[in-house]
Amino acid sequence: MSNSTSSTPSEPSQAPATEDASTNAAKPSSNPTNSTAATELSKTNNFQKIAKKKMMVRNFPRNKKLEKLAVYSSCKSEGCKCNGWKNPNPSHPQPVADALQTLSNLTDPCKSCRHPLGAHVSHLENTDEEELNRLLCIVVDVENLFVCVHREEDAEAKQVYFYLFKLLRKCILNMSQPSIEGSLGTPPFEKPSIAKGVTNFVVYKFGTLAQKEWQTMYDLAKMFLHCLNHWKLWPPASRGQALDDNDENDYKLNYTRWLCFCHVPAFCDSLPQYETTRIFGRTLLRSVFQTMRRQLLDKFRAEKDKMPPDKKTLVLTHFPRFLTMLEQEVYGNNSPIWDPEFVQNTANLPNQAHAVTPGGVAGVSGLSRFTSSTVGTDNYGSVNISPGMLSGSRRSSRSQDAAEKRKADEAGLSDGAKRPRIDGDISKELLEEVLAEITSEAEAERGNMVGPETICGTHAARDEQARKEERDGKIDFHIINNSLSHRPSDQVKHKCLVLVKNNHVIGGICFRMFPSQCFTEIVFCAVTSSEQVKGYGTTLMNHLKDYHLLHNVTHFLTFADEFATGYFKKQGFSKDIKLPRSQYLGYIKEYEGATLMGCELCPRINYTDFSRVIRKQKEIVKKLATRKNVETEKIYSGVGLFKEGVKLPLPLESIPGLVESGWKTSVKKEKESTMDTDQLYNMFRTIIQQVKSHTSAWPFLKPVDKSEAPDYYDHIKFPMDLRTMTERLKARYYIHKHLFIADMNRIVTNCRSYNEPDTEYYKCANTIEKYYITKMKEAGLMDK
Repeated sequence: MSNSTSSTPSEPSQAPATEDASTNAAKPSSNPTNSTAATELSKTNNFQKIAKKKMMVRNFPRNKKLEKLAVYSSCKSEGCKCNGWKNPNPSHPQPVADALQTLSNLTDPCKSCRHPLGAHVSHLENTDEEELNRLLCIVVDVENLFVCVHREEDAEAKQVYFYLFKLLRKCILNMSQPSIEGSLGTPPFEKPSIAKGVTNFVVYKFGTLAQKEWQTMYDLAKMFLHCLNHWKLWPPASRGQALDDNDENDYKLNYTRWLCFCHVPAFCDSLPQYETTRIFGRTLLRSVFQTMRRQLLDKFRAEKDKMPPDKKTLVLTHFPRFLTMLEQEVYGNNSPIWDPEFVQNTANLPNQAHAVTPGGVAGVSGLSRFTSSTVGTDNYGSVNISPGMLSGSRRSSRSQDAAEKRKADEAGLSDGAKRPRIDGDISKELLEEVLAEITSEAEAERGNMVGPETICGTHAARDEQARKEERDGKIDFHIINNSLSHRPSDQVKHKCLVLVKNNHVIGGICFRMFPSQCFTEIVFCAVTSSEQVKGYGTTLMNHLKDYHLLHNVTHFLTFADEFATGYFKKQGFSKDIKLPRSQYLGYIKEYEGATLMGCELCPRINYTDFSRVIRKQKEIVKKLATRKNVETEKIYSGVGLFKEGVKLPLPLESIPGLVESGWKTSVKKEKESTMDTDQLYNMFRTIIQQVKSHTSAWPFLKPVDKSEAPDYYDHIKFPMDLRTMTERLKARYYIHKHLFIADMNRIVTNCRSYNEPDTEYYKCANTIEKYYITKMKEAGLMDK
C-alpha cells in the first residue's frame, strides 16, 4: 500500500451509524450453487440501502450537512490537534424525521477539544452544495468501510478496507478526489487484458465457422466475460490450493488490486470502478479459471430445469466444450491469443465479423460504437437540417428540387401524382369542406383549452412535442463529420446527426452511408437520460430518413441489442430484411448478442411530417364516416314473410334492407371431387413421398423424441409427423382431402407453436408448408 496515508486521521471514537455493506462479498460460500440467489438478493438490497442513504444525506439541511462533515474535519483553531468534532450530547439512534429536528448549532463545543463546531467547518463556509454532496457521499462510503473493517474476518481484506477507509477520510479532510497510489500500480495491470485474450481466442479458433456457429461462440465468450466480471475472488488464505511462492505472491497482489479497483468501488462509488476483464490479464485468469469453471458448471446444472430449451443447450452442451478449448489456451505456453501483437486474420471471418468484440476491448462494440463528437463549424462538415434553417449553401439545388417534388407528389399537385380514379372516391369539393370543418373545430377547441393539453393533446403522436419545439427554434438538427480540426476526406464514411438544445448536444445518431449499395448502417443512437420520453428519438430518426431520401438511399440496417429492439420497431424496423444479402454482405459490421434489423424507406413519404399527416387522415375518415352514417341511416320493417307461410330456409335477399346496404349474393363454387378412394390414395402417397424427400422435412420425419425436448408434449396436445401420416395413409384413413390437409397443417402449426420464429425448425415449417401446398395444387386437390 501507499505510505501517503500514514498521516490520515484515525477513525472516530464512536462507530458511525451505517447501513450494512456487502462485507462478506469477497468470500464465496462453501456451496455457491445453493446460495447464489440469496447472495445476489442480499447484495442488491445492500446496494439499494447505500443509494437510499446517500440520497437522504443529500437532502439534509445545510447545517445538518456541516455537522455531518465536521465529524471528519480537523479543528482549524490555532494549535489544536483535534481530528474531528465530537458531539458533547450524543443522542440515541432515532428516526430520520426526529434526527433532522435536533440540529447542532455552530457554537456547540466539541467534546474533545472544546472548540465550537464552526471551527471544524470554517473551510466549508463558501463551499457550494454540489461539493458538499460529494463529500457527504464519501462520508457514507467511509461509514460502510468502517463496518467492513470491524466485520471482515480475513486479515488481508481487513487491511485493504482499512487502507481505503483512511484514504477516503483523507479526501474528506483535504476536499480532494480519491486516488489509489503506491505499489499496486494503475490499471490496466497486464496486456493483453482477459477480454482481449478471449476475443482473440474466438477469432483464432472459430474464424472459419459459418455465421450462425460464429455467433454462438461470441455469445458464449460474452457470457464467460460477464460471469468473470461479477465473480467474487477467494481470499488468498482461503483458496486451499497449493501454489509456488511466485504464483501465491501474484495472486495476493491481484486480489488486493481486485478489492481496490473492482469489488469495493461497487458499493463505494466514490472510488473509480473497473471491470475485472478489462484491467487484468492472463496471470489472474490462470489462478481462478479451474475453480470458476467447476462452480459455473455446477451452478448451471443445478438450474437446468428452470432454463428454456435453447439456453439449456447453450450452457450444458456448448459452454463446457468452449471452456475446455479456452483452458488449453489459458495454460498453454505457446498460445498466440496472448501475444500483444496478435493480428486477426480477417480473410476468413464471416460478414466482417472480426469487428465484433465480446469484451468490448478490441474493435467496436456496445456503447463504444458511438464516436463522440461536438457540433463542428460549417467549415468542417456541420450541416443544419432543421426546417426553416436550411440555407441554399447547405443544400444542393438537386436535393432541394427532389424534396419539393416529393412534397408536391404527396399533396397531389405534381404531374407524377395523377392516379386513376377509383369508383366510390369522394369529390374534391367534399374533401375541402371536411378539411375546413376540421380546421374550424380545432381552432375552437384550442381557444377553449387551458393547460398542457393546448401544447400536446391527449392522443398526440410521440414526436408532437419535439416538432413544436423545432418549429419554435428551441431545438435544431445538424449533420456533422467526425472531425473538428480538418476537412474529412471522402473516405471518411461515419457521420452523425446530432440534436442540439440550448447550445448542447442532447442526442444523436451515428451512421455510415454506402450510397453505391443503397443502404446506410445505423451504428449508434442515444438521447441523454434527462431528455428522454419527449419524442426526440422519433424525431431524430425521421430527420435521418428524410436526409437519406434526399441522397437516394432507401434502406437502413442496424444491429440492435435487446434494449433497443423496441425502439427500432417503433421506427419501422423489422427482422425481415428487404435488402438482398449480397448487397450488404462485407459492408456492415456485426455485433455479438445483437439482432440485425432493417427498414425500407418510401420515397413518397415526408417522415418528419408523417405523424401529422396520418392524424389528419384519421380525422378526415372519421368525419366522412359520420356523414355517411347520417346519409344512409334508415330503419326497415322486420321480416314479415312468416305470416305469409314462407317455408325455411329463408332467402337472405328477402330480409328488408340487406340488399340496400350493399350485400350481394355470393355463389360458392366448390368442385366436388369425383375421384375414388384408390385415386386419392395414390395421390396422397406421392405427395407424402415428395414432402419426406424435401431437404427441410428432417424435423418432421418422425415423432418428437421426449429426451430431446422434455416439455414438448406438455405444450403440444395433438402431435403429428410424416411417419404417422404414412401409417394413416396405409390404413386408408384419408378418405377425403380435408383429412389429409388437416394433418399436414397440424405438423406446421405444432412446430410454430413450440419454436421461436428465428429458429431453424420454424423456418423448415414455413418451407414445408409452401412446398406441400404447391404439390396439392399441382395434383388438383387445392384451388390455384
